[in-house]
Formats: sequence, structure tokens, C-alpha cells
Amino acid sequence: MATPTVETVECDILIIGGGMSGCGAAFESKFWGSDLRVVIAEKAVIERSGATGEGLSAINCYMGQRYGWNTPEDFVNYVVNDMMGLAREDLVYDVGRHVDSSVHLLEEWGLPIWKKDDGSYERIGRWQIPIHGESIKPVTAEPARKAVGQENIYERVSITHLITDANDPNRIAGAVGFGVREDKLYVFKARAVIITTGGASNVFRPRSVNEGIGRTWYSVFATGSAYGLMIPIGTEMTQMEHRFVPTRFKDGYGPVGMWFQYFHARVTNALGEDYTVTRDDELDKFPPYGRAVPTPTPLRNHQMFLDIQAGLGPMYMRTEEAMQKLAEGDPEKMNKVREEAWEDFLDMTIAQALTWASQNIEPEVTPSEVNLAEPYIMGSHSGEAGAWVSGPEDLAPPEYFWGYNKMTTIRGLFAAGDGVGAAPHKFSSGSFTEGRLAAKAAVNFIRDNGETPTVNDEQVRQLHQSIWAPLDTFETHKGASTAEGVNPNYITPSDALVRLQKIMDEYAGGASAWYTTNGPTLERGIALIEMLREDLAHLGARNRHELLRCWEVVHRTWVGEAHMRHLLHRQETRWPGYYYRADYPNLDDANWRVFVNSTFDAASNKWNLRTRPYLNVVTSI
Repeated sequence: MATPTVETVECDILIIGGGMSGCGAAFESKFWGSDLRVVIAEKAVIERSGATGEGLSAINCYMGQRYGWNTPEDFVNYVVNDMMGLAREDLVYDVGRHVDSSVHLLEEWGLPIWKKDDGSYERIGRWQIPIHGESIKPVTAEPARKAVGQENIYERVSITHLITDANDPNRIAGAVGFGVREDKLYVFKARAVIITTGGASNVFRPRSVNEGIGRTWYSVFATGSAYGLMIPIGTEMTQMEHRFVPTRFKDGYGPVGMWFQYFHARVTNALGEDYTVTRDDELDKFPPYGRAVPTPTPLRNHQMFLDIQAGLGPMYMRTEEAMQKLAEGDPEKMNKVREEAWEDFLDMTIAQALTWASQNIEPEVTPSEVNLAEPYIMGSHSGEAGAWVSGPEDLAPPEYFWGYNKMTTIRGLFAAGDGVGAAPHKFSSGSFTEGRLAAKAAVNFIRDNGETPTVNDEQVRQLHQSIWAPLDTFETHKGASTAEGVNPNYITPSDALVRLQKIMDEYAGGASAWYTTNGPTLERGIALIEMLREDLAHLGARNRHELLRCWEVVHRTWVGEAHMRHLLHRQETRWPGYYYRADYPNLDDANWRVFVNSTFDAASNKWNLRTRPYLNVVTSI
């Protein structure tokens, strides 16, 4: 490989990630800071980056306050119950009170929202409104691109490390990375940084392997960088033990929400039994959350899982029942229902439509298999992993507030979307909203803190050397073996990922382990992942594409280690259906209705695990 050139970019606000929250942050930064230079760094292109890049069939976080549907207080109650008692009420409320205005803004920009004859929004669930969302990302990206200016958008640039002030390790100073399509290294110097990158898919071994490899539910390009960037510099993280195990259509990972909420379909086992009915008594084992309405998502998983364990599968989504009931025997109505059934997937999960077609499934005639997927670690959907951030000044108690909304424990480093912990169920609209809120706070931070951080040039040089090292390692040692992928001097990123996924699947309660683990198993897994992290210093990359994959697996490994350490620390089974601690099989509100937080100290290579109190801000739950 050629010797890379180095480009230095100086700015006021650096936004890392061009997904929904990144676009929200970009637009809002320029609204409040028109005099500031705002830069976006994105490893792809912002029109198709992030989890919604392939499209979306519904806005899943909308209060509908203009219609009297819900209040932010209702939303907080729902989220806390669905999380089995654990969510930062101040952060959830902050999204709830602002998200409707964000949805209206997206519609103003051109997002097509389904309407009734009277012009009001169609509604498919308490918080959901259907959209024609195959172009939600381009619609969101265009105003962001115009706001910051094309000269301030650095696409095809992968950010690998954050950098802190040379004189204050608790103050952000910028980030470094490399161009994925050119031999170039970057250093971004910034007065404030907003992390809007993604959560983590493919940390656990996926169910789709071999002929189905690469197919996942959450975006395959979400590589845990939100966490892999923040953990190494000592950012305090929270709820990294939480994971989301989605129920999805088998093999294609097609979403089930529209089927439950709009089509009113049910899932039955192979005997035709509805597990939510036959296993209703199971909910009484998890007071007070078991009888919350709606039933918390992990408990619905748990009920299904008990049927699967009992050998009552396959589990079937009764699409044919639901569609025939909606059509009422009218062929014209059936055509419309059929069209909506296929659009649900064509908007966002085309692989599921292909699966139906390849298996000769007509959903109005034939039911479709569903199953529990592998775990995902995230903060924007039904997961609450992420950074411990300050809440809004008008709502957060002193224990949850340290100056600026959405600021992490590193001064000047803000987060939104997957990067914010303990604030789930924000989805695309809420992530966009959180990006806007973080941006406004970042502008205020810059106004109040005029100093420009000092960047340690030697630190940057060493990081750049580390970033490029896999290419040099491969060139130096590729002749040691006849097969480039097998070499005693380096590990390929694909082999490293397989090794990580094996550890996580077998020791951290993956699908093959039936989501079950215990203390000794986690301790063994942590020992293995520590060795993996050491071996990642010997990654080898044949080209820039593999160099990107190298740093993605580094970020995923940080996520996996944090997840296992948090799981070990929390001595209970808080979310049955997502994971089971066989040695602590019960939910323990008396001792563990607290947030589990961690920080990593790079100097000592040690983790510090602690708990933070749960404080009622809105609810009395």
C-alpha cells in the first residue's frame, strides 16, 4: 500500500455518524450555531447510512399529542414497564415531549405519512404511524447536507478513535480515522463532538450462517462504534448488559410489529395454541411488570421461548387468518390487504419478501414461521445500552445532571441515538430528535467554554500508525504462508469476527446457548475475549476494505467485553426472554432496580463496575 497522506480538519462541532441522529444533529447545530463550523464524518454516504438506510415502514415513536393520543408521561410509563422497571425517566420524557415536532418536520421535508380521509395520520399501534418510508433517509439527509454545506461533509471516512485534550483527559478534543477509498488518514480537531454512530449487530453469532451469511435484523453496518469509540477513552457507560432479542420472521428477519398492530395477527405453536393464552400464568412470576399493559416485550419472548423449549415449534405467524379477516371475503379488499402485506417488507426488509417468494408463501393462504433472533446491543430501539449522559436541566435531578443535555462524562462529548444509554424506544424519530437536542446543548457548551482543546500531535501520530498497521502487517508477513488467510503472524478481520461471535454465542447467552449463561461461564468468556483483544493488535488487512473490517471488529469486541462484564455484575435475570442468568434466575427489584455502569481505564487496562440509583422523575412505578 502507498504511504497515506494526512489531512487535518479543524471545526467547532464534529458529528460522527450520518444516520438519523446525525442528520438531526447537523440540522439543529446550524440552526443554533450559524456562525460555527459543523463537520460530519460518515463511513458511507448520509443518504443511505444508518439503520434506516434501507428504508422503514413506520414511525414507531410518535405521541400524537395533536390528536390527544398520548402524553410524554404516558410514554415514560410505557417505556419503564417495557424495560422491566429500568429506564432514565428524564431522558425518555425529553424525547417524548419533542418527538412529534420532529415527525412533523420530516413530513414537511417530504416524508409520506399514511393519512385517513379526514387528513389525520393513520395509526397502527399506540405509538406507531405507517409511512411510505423507502426514502426516509434521503429525505432526512438533504436538509442536513444543505445546512452544514457540502465542504463540511466527509463521507467514506471511518472514525476509529476519539482523542482527548493533551492537558485534560476528561475533555474531548476530536477524533481520528481514515478514508475507506483513498490512502488518507484524518485528524479532526473539534471543540465539541457528538457521537451519533450505530449500535451493534453481529457481536453474537447470527442465526443466518453459511448460505445466509450477512443477513441480520439490525443493520449489518451497525458495528458498535457508538460504544467502541467511547469506552476506550473512559466514558462512563450504562446498561451495557441489556440486549434486545427480536421476534422476527424466520430467515429473512422481517418485522412483526405491523402484523401484530395493524393486521392483528397472532402467533401459534405447531398445535395451533397461542402461547400468550396458554402461558398467561407465567406473567405472575414477574411482579409488578408482568401485568403491565402491554405485556413487556421480553416477557412475550419468554412465553414463546417456553413453548420452543417444550418442543412445540415451529411457531407460526397466522398471516392467513389476519388477512382473510380484514378482507371479509371481498376480493377487492384482499388485493389491498395483500399489497400492504408485501409493502411492509419492501419498504425496509426486502430479504423477507424474497424469502416468501422463494418458499412459495402466499401470506393470505400460508402462515409464516417466526423465531427469536440472536441478541443485539443497542440504545435506540428496544435496547438501552449506551453512555451515561446528563439529562435536561429543567427535569433531571442533580444525580442525573452535569451541565449540558446529552453530554457524556467526558466534557464536550455528546451522544444521541444508539449512543445514549437507558433511553430506549426512541427508534428513528426519537433518534433524530435526540440528535437535535444534543446539538443544541453542544452549541451552548461551545458558547460557555471558549477555549480550544489542545491536541497531542504525538498521540495522533501513534494512533495513525495503529490505524494503518494491519495493512503493513499483512505486507510484511504475507509470504509466510501459501494461503493469505492463514498466517502465523496475523489474524484476518473475518476470522477475528468469527472468534468474537463464537465467544459471545457460547459464553454470553447467545441463541445456541438458549440465551442462558451464569457467573463462571461469563468469567470464562471474559478471559477469552481479553485474549482476543490482545490478538487484535495483530490484525492483517489486504486492502482498505479489510482495514475497515479490522476496526469494525475492534469496536465490536469492546462491545462484547462490556456486555459480558455488565452481565456478570448484575446478579439477577432482569429481562427473561432476552437472557437468563441460570445462577440468578429471578428478577430482584429490591437489590437490582439500579443502573449498572462501567468505565474503562486504559492506563491500567482495568474496568470499574458500579451502580447508579433509579430515581423517579415522572412516574411512581
